[in-house]
Amino acid sequence: MNQDNNNMTIKRTNEADESIESIDLIDLFMQLWRGKVTIIVCAILAIAVAIAYLSVAKEKWTSEAIVTYPDSGQVANYTNAMGVLYSGTPAIADVQQRFFGRFNSAISALSEQLDNQAEPEKLTIAPAVKDQSVPLKISYTAKNAADAQKTLTNYIQQINKRVVNELDDDLQSSINSKIGDLKQDLATKEKVAQEKKDKRLAILNQALIVAEQSNTKNTIVQQAETLSEDTLFALGSDALSSIIKNEATRPLPFDESYFNARQSLLAISALKSKPDSTYSFRYVMKPNLPIRRDSPKKGMILVLGALVGIILGAGVVMGRNALRNYSR
Repeated sequence: MNQDNNNMTIKRTNEADESIESIDLIDLFMQLWRGKVTIIVCAILAIAVAIAYLSVAKEKWTSEAIVTYPDSGQVANYTNAMGVLYSGTPAIADVQQRFFGRFNSAISALSEQLDNQAEPEKLTIAPAVKDQSVPLKISYTAKNAADAQKTLTNYIQQINKRVVNELDDDLQSSINSKIGDLKQDLATKEKVAQEKKDKRLAILNQALIVAEQSNTKNTIVQQAETLSEDTLFALGSDALSSIIKNEATRPLPFDESYFNARQSLLAISALKSKPDSTYSFRYVMKPNLPIRRDSPKKGMILVLGALVGIILGAGVVMGRNALRNYSR
């Protein structure tokens, strides 16, 4: 019996609490309803403040581009030049990575530089695909859509031109160095060949003197190729005079390596720089013209303004009623 009485007491207490809460909520709603004009006025004022903010807030528009490795044709001139320069065509993938790696480093450095200005500019570089280094998404934020697209395009083109010119300058330095080495090598070979020719002429002249002094006019041997330098006089003065005469006008004696070096020099000298047709990247998506601004978000700000106004208005109504009740 005691337990049943306790249960009935608890039940009645809960019902009483629920009744009080219901009355409190109804009273609260009625207070707010009676102060609806105040709440509406506060909401309108808050919306007006939000509209004023929207009229002076700086807009932000972001243009985006996606880039990846250049095509083989975009680096063909550089690849062919490297092949001629080093007598072997380099792997096209290595050349593409070299160009795009330089581009990535240069545009990342530009992003840091723009961010550290007195008036920072927002140029962002990030992977376009998660956990993959390429392609890259490059974005630029400006005050209007057209400026964002135009500035991003200009920055990408500037970096591309800088990278291509740097690699082209490196290539030209290598070409000039190789040409200098080949010219020096050819000059050395020509000097050695000339010395060999002069030495042979000196030997033939000495043999002619011996032949004249020994009155050996005609050849006294059957096989001239068996003669040594000391026995060349056996050819006779007539034959030696004829050989000396022809030897003086005979071309320098060059071996195969000389003509190979000469061929390389001509091929390398014919290389021409074409930076205007070379690119360090390829567009997957060109800089777009944004159609939605990043900020301020007009609809969200107006909604937030209205909510803030309603909350403030409700606070004013509740505070005013509380003061009235306290005064009584």
